[in-house]
Amino acid sequence: GSLNQPVLHANDILMDADNEQIRLMRIARNAQLIPQDTCRGQWKTASSVSIRYFSLVGYLFAKTLQKQLKVPVGMIETSWGGSAIQPWMSRECLESMNISVPNDFRNFKVHRRAPSSLYNGMVAPIAGFGIRGFLWYQGESNAHHVQLHERLFKLLVQSWRTYWDNPEMPFYFVQLSSLNRPSWTWFRDSQRRLMQQLPHMGMAVSSDKGDSLDVHPRDKRPVGERLARWALHCDYNFDILPSGPLYQSAQVKGGKVYLKFDYGDGLTTSNGQSPNCFEVAEVAGLYYPAKAIICGDKVIVWSEHVPHPVFVRYGWQPFTRANLVNSADLPASTFQCKVVGSFRKSH
Repeated sequence: GSLNQPVLHANDILMDADNEQIRLMRIARNAQLIPQDTCRGQWKTASSVSIRYFSLVGYLFAKTLQKQLKVPVGMIETSWGGSAIQPWMSRECLESMNISVPNDFRNFKVHRRAPSSLYNGMVAPIAGFGIRGFLWYQGESNAHHVQLHERLFKLLVQSWRTYWDNPEMPFYFVQLSSLNRPSWTWFRDSQRRLMQQLPHMGMAVSSDKGDSLDVHPRDKRPVGERLARWALHCDYNFDILPSGPLYQSAQVKGGKVYLKFDYGDGLTTSNGQSPNCFEVAEVAGLYYPAKAIICGDKVIVWSEHVPHPVFVRYGWQPFTRANLVNSADLPASTFQCKVVGSFRKSH
């Protein structure tokens, strides 16, 4: 999303945009049948004019980095709103999965939804270009096929790292926000697990900035800044929390579940009230709202209706008002886990 869409604090962002230490290049939209050697794009200095047409999250990421590192920062944007993940993957990648890929590309209409079309026109021309890492903000168009997306996402990350000849290339992405679409809860949890299944990954939680009706949340600044936290922490060794609380493990004692979190320093809530949006179940799918309290580095949850809890979930509403945060005021991710009396990883 850019400043051409409704954005919170747009005037403040524009007034503070002029910065010769930030350079932006936006690759022109281009869907192609075969990989291209060239693309159209032009480097521009960050200004109230140039950032209007650039990814606002990408710009705010760059702005946060430049402010902290005090060195020039460049960003290349290659994006197309509403696109699925398949168009951003090479034909070789898709064929390796045996999913539906047209056999005869010559007779296939080229558009932004066509498999490999955006990789061909907007990624292949810059593959190998000297960059430090990737940012990825996509998922809305794949949220209804969670298991397929899991396979595609892993392959995309691995293939892009191969194209840049760097298996350790950082890949930071945005978890889907809150929206009244039933599949989004499952998709958010899938994204959380994907981050933990691949190396050199980071995920910015955005569910606290969602809009129940708008697929494009208006508050962009926190999203860009949260992505920047991953880069500052992992790539530049800043002593900061890179993320909000991420589910680590659970233990049942006396009918209560004791939850531990990575990045759970200073657990608290965003509104000063008790932790909400926790649920427990003894039988899969039969959840009851749970009471919750913070006890040091743990959250304890229970329900009088579930004397022997086996399952726990948090923020499991498509549009959630979940309020657990850490000392950096970063929100906890949606999660679902199974526990049987001892520490268990999420499934």
